[in-house]
Amino acid sequence: MDFTFDARTEELRAALLVFMDEHVHPAERVADEQRAALDSPWANPPVVEELKAEARRQGLWNLFLPDSAYGAGLTNLQYAPLAEIMGRSPQLAPTATNCAAPDTGNMEVLAQFGDEQQRKQWLEPLLAGEIRSAFAMTEPDVASSDATNITTRIERDGDSYVITGRKWYISGAMHPDCRIFIVMGKTDPGGADVRRQQSMVLVPRDTPGITITRAMRVFGYEDHYHGGHAEVVFDQARVPVSHLIGEEGGGFAIAQARLGPGRIHHCMRLIGMAERAIELMCRRAVSRDAFGKALAQQGVVQNWIADARVAVEQLRLLVLKTAWMMDTVGNRGAHTEIQAIKIATPRTVVGILDRAIQLYGAGGVSQDHPLAELYAAARTLMIADGPDEVHQRSLARREIKKYR
Repeated sequence: MDFTFDARTEELRAALLVFMDEHVHPAERVADEQRAALDSPWANPPVVEELKAEARRQGLWNLFLPDSAYGAGLTNLQYAPLAEIMGRSPQLAPTATNCAAPDTGNMEVLAQFGDEQQRKQWLEPLLAGEIRSAFAMTEPDVASSDATNITTRIERDGDSYVITGRKWYISGAMHPDCRIFIVMGKTDPGGADVRRQQSMVLVPRDTPGITITRAMRVFGYEDHYHGGHAEVVFDQARVPVSHLIGEEGGGFAIAQARLGPGRIHHCMRLIGMAERAIELMCRRAVSRDAFGKALAQQGVVQNWIADARVAVEQLRLLVLKTAWMMDTVGNRGAHTEIQAIKIATPRTVVGILDRAIQLYGAGGVSQDHPLAELYAAARTLMIADGPDEVHQRSLARREIKKYR
C-alpha cells in the first residue's frame, strides 16, 4: 500500500486549501448573518452561491464522482484528502463544491443505475448544482437500522406506481431547490426474499400526494447545508412506471451500493472536523491562562491534545487503507474496512470534539465557535448510514465465521 498523493491530488489539495482559506472560512460568519435575513432558513445565503461559482471556476466541482463522464474521475484514494479538507467547514465547503449529501449519493445512484432519460432529467441539473434532491428511506414507525423493515408501499397501477407511507429525517427535503426524491419502498411485501421486496422510484417534489409535515432538528440545529431534514408523508403519490430506478426488487441492493461510498465520505470529512478541533484546542491553550499559567502548560490539556493527534493519525491511515481497498478490490472486498471506519471514526471524533468543547468552557457550547455544531454533526453519524451496533454485529459475524 502506497498512500503517497499523486501529482493530481497534490494540485487539487493545494487549490482547495487556498480556496478554503481565502473564500470558505471568511464566509462562515457572513453566511450566518445572511441566513438570518432569509425567508427560508434552508435556502442558500447569497455568499454560498458566490462560493459555488468560484469553486466551479477553479475546477473544484463534483470531486466525489469517480466516473469521469460525470465528475472529476478521482479514485477514492485521491478524493480522501480533499474530503478531509472540506470537512473542516462541513456547513459550507461540501455545498460550495457540489459534494454535499444527500445529493452526492443520489447522483451516484443515477449515474450507476439510472437510465438515459433519468440521467438527463435529474442527474444533469444535479451535477450543475441547479437543483437539490432528497433520499427517502428512513421511517419513524419501524427500526430503520434494518432496511428490510420499511413499510412504505410502492404499488403498480397500470402505467403508474402509487406511493403510500411516512418517512422522516429525509435530508434535503426542506431546501427550496429540492426538486426530486429518491424513495425506497416495498413493491413485493410478501416476497420470499426480504431483500428483494424493495424498489426505488423517482418522485418529483411537486407530485400531488406529497406533504412535508414538519422540519426535523438535529440536537436543536436546522442543518441548513444538507437542505434540512423533514418528515414526509406520501399519500397515494402517483408517478409513471418509467420512474423506477433499475428493476423491481433491486432497491435494497441499490441502497447498499449508495451507502458504501457515503460512509467513507462521511469518515473523510469527520477527520477534517477533528483536525479543526485540534487547531482550535491549540489556539485556545496558548491564549488563555488559568491558575497562574497558560492552559497549554496544564498537563490534562496536553494529554487531550496529544491523544487527539494520535487518534487522528490512526483514523486517517485506516480511512486511506479503506479507500485504497475500495479502489483495488471493490466495495464488497472492502466491506470489513468500511464497517471498521464507520464504527471507529464518528465515536473517536465525538470524543475529540467533546474535549475541545470542555477546553472552551461556556464558549464551546455557544454559537460563537463551531464546536457545538461540529459535535452535533459527528454524534449524528453514529446513527446515520447504519448505527454503530449494526456494523459491529455484521463485523463480528464476519470475524467469527473464519473460525467455524
